[in-house]
Amino acid sequence: MLALFADDSAFFATSRKLEFTLNRLQRVLDLLPEWLDKWRMAVNVGKTVALLIGRRVAVPPLRLRGQEIEWKTHVTYSGCRIDRSLRIVPQANHAINMAKAARAVLRPVLTSRLPLRTKLAVYKTYIRSRLTYAMPAWYGLCSQHTRQRIQVQQNISLRVLTGAGRYVRNDVIARDVKLQSIEDFVVHTARRMYDKADHGPQSHLWNIAPLHARPPDRSGRALPRELLLPQRAEDEVSQHTSQHATHTDIIRSQRLLRSHLDPARR
Repeated sequence: MLALFADDSAFFATSRKLEFTLNRLQRVLDLLPEWLDKWRMAVNVGKTVALLIGRRVAVPPLRLRGQEIEWKTHVTYSGCRIDRSLRIVPQANHAINMAKAARAVLRPVLTSRLPLRTKLAVYKTYIRSRLTYAMPAWYGLCSQHTRQRIQVQQNISLRVLTGAGRYVRNDVIARDVKLQSIEDFVVHTARRMYDKADHGPQSHLWNIAPLHARPPDRSGRALPRELLLPQRAEDEVSQHTSQHATHTDIIRSQRLLRSHLDPARR
């Protein structure tokens, strides 16, 4: 099968026997040069890689235009990291590292005397966009621990750009700057994406990533579209609004944050 997105393309084949899969892929690679020459296109063989999903075995190399294609343990397709084990952790680590790198470069801007509104716009444009890239497709498959690691990156960024002290709670900072959590942002983005796909003119995008029936006794991670279930949305809202601290602790944290944000009080 063939998957296309922008200037990225991927061929993939499945079979119970490895030799059948390799033969199918090699047959496609043998026909590819003729098609490329017909449409006056070129492919960089040096950037072409192969990925075998499953157990580690000795695999003969595939060839394209007489050059061997390197086998790797992970590939990056359309900005997403795909591991040979098909786990979400490598993609989550990739997104976290991209956000860390952007925050390190922009740290002088985030700690400057620019207006808070401007620094928030910088964070949303250059840091959060890297952290949440393609998240509606894979965030629902993350474990709770991985989701907490992703949320930590936003908490650190908000603490840096506001200059809040160590005793100010993360939820208080987010509330005062009026910024939703990563999970709420992903749910909102996913709802817009699926609604646009379901009501668009492209029929092949209708009901993309559908909900699959599961046995009632099976406990598993949510599928991408399950982020939009009404019950799950209500649970997330109740969890977001519930506070583990007392009312006095919240007031104290708000005062500490305002003292850091208001230069006149320093």
